[in-house]
Amino acid sequence: MKLTYNKHEKLKSQKTIEKLFLDGNSVSAYPLRLVYLKHGDSRKVGVSVSKRNFKLAVDRIRIKRLLREAYRLNKTMLIDNEVNDYTLMILYISKDMPDFELVDTKMKKVLIKFTEAIFKS
Repeated sequence: MKLTYNKHEKLKSQKTIEKLFLDGNSVSAYPLRLVYLKHGDSRKVGVSVSKRNFKLAVDRIRIKRLLREAYRLNKTMLIDNEVNDYTLMILYISKDMPDFELVDTKMKKVLIKFTEAIFKS
């Protein structure tokens, strides 16, 4: 199985993003917050970093790259649990610049919390 983050997996639709933030639920493992909504027939994932916390675009882009890479490496947790019809948005909510080890461990925690939350309900 390839660990990729393809074009068809990226969350791009503005309507879907608005609906996600209006109607979605969330789980968090500081400094990550995952907002999710059961929607559609395929998994869509987006990442976001606040401009309020990181003024420089270089910093925001760096954090987004770290988030996407951590998701790409850990998405097998979702595939193994057959979580396919959800829309996800991963937010970085801290004001500190992270390193990859922190993002990777927190991504694992937030994905575990997400799978537990959807199987409870």
